Amino acid sequence: MKILVTGGAGFIGSHLCERLLKEGEDVICLDNFYTGTKDNILDLMDNKKFELLRHDVTFPLYVEVDQIYNLACPASPVHYQSDPVQTTKTSVHGAINMLGLAKRTKATILQASTSEVYGDPEVHPQPESYWGRVNPIGIRSCYDEGKRCAETLFFDYYRQNKVDIRVIRIFNTYGPNMHPNDGRVVSNFIVQALKNKDITIYGDGSQTRSFQYVDDLIDGMIKMMNNKEDFIGPVNIGNPVEFTIKQLAEKVLELIPESKSKIIFKDLPQDDPKQRKPDIALAKEKLQWEPRTELEKGLKKTIGYFKVKITS
Repeated sequence: MKILVTGGAGFIGSHLCERLLKEGEDVICLDNFYTGTKDNILDLMDNKKFELLRHDVTFPLYVEVDQIYNLACPASPVHYQSDPVQTTKTSVHGAINMLGLAKRTKATILQASTSEVYGDPEVHPQPESYWGRVNPIGIRSCYDEGKRCAETLFFDYYRQNKVDIRVIRIFNTYGPNMHPNDGRVVSNFIVQALKNKDITIYGDGSQTRSFQYVDDLIDGMIKMMNNKEDFIGPVNIGNPVEFTIKQLAEKVLELIPESKSKIIFKDLPQDDPKQRKPDIALAKEKLQWEPRTELEKGLKKTIGYFKVKITS
C-alpha cells in the first residue's frame, strides 16, 4: 500500500513512518516542519519506499494513496499556543483537505484526535461516550476545539460522503523523538533533571495523568486503521495506569540518580485538566489492544534518548 502520514516528521509521526516501512509499506511523510524535524526521520531517508514532502495541510494536496494517517498539528501547549489561529486552521482546514483527498482517492483515513476533547472532565475515567467539558474561549481552546471540530468533520464526511474514516483519541504519550523544549511534562522533567535544573511542577502536583509509551500507541493506531469490523471510533488509545504529576517527577529523579535537581512548585496554568485517565474497554473489545510498556521501562528508554540528544 501507499500510505500518507501527515505530521510524519513529528514525535509520533516519525515512529509511525518507521513502523510502516518495517511492514513493507510505501510511505509518504508530509510535514511543514513547524514542530517536526528532519532529525527524527534521518534514518529513514535512504529507504527507497520512503518519500518526504514539505507541505502544509492547510493547503490542498494531490497524491494517490490507499491510507492516510492525519497527525499534523502541534500537540504541546508551548507550540499550539504560540500561534493559536494557525493551530485551529491546521486542525480544521487540514481535516477538510485530507478528507477531500480521502474522498477522491477512496482511501481509508485515520484522525489522530486527542484526550483534550474531554477538557477538564467531570467523569473519571473518560469513556468515549463522554462529551467533555471544554472552555471554548480559553488559551487551550485553539487545540481542544480544533480537534473537536475535526472529529465533527470526519463523521460528517462519513455520513454525507461515505468516506472510510477511523478516529482515535490519543492520551498522554512519551518516548524518543520528543522535542526537548515542547513543554510536555515527561520531556520537561527529564530535560530539567539531566541539566540539573529545578523540576517545575505547576499546581501542587496532585493532578493526574496516564502516560503511554509511543510503541504502544503505534500498535493501537495500526490496529485501528486495519480493523475489519464495522468500527470507526472514536476510541481511546492510552494507558489507564494513573500517576500524579508529583509521582512522575519523583520517578524521573529516581531514574537519573546523578541529577542535582530539586522539585519546585508554580501556579497552575488556565484550563489545565485536573485528571486524565482513559477508559480503554472499547479498545480491548474492538481492537484486542491494550498498552504493554510499564512507565519505568518507557522512561528509561526516553531518558537514554535525551542523554544523547542533549550532549550531542
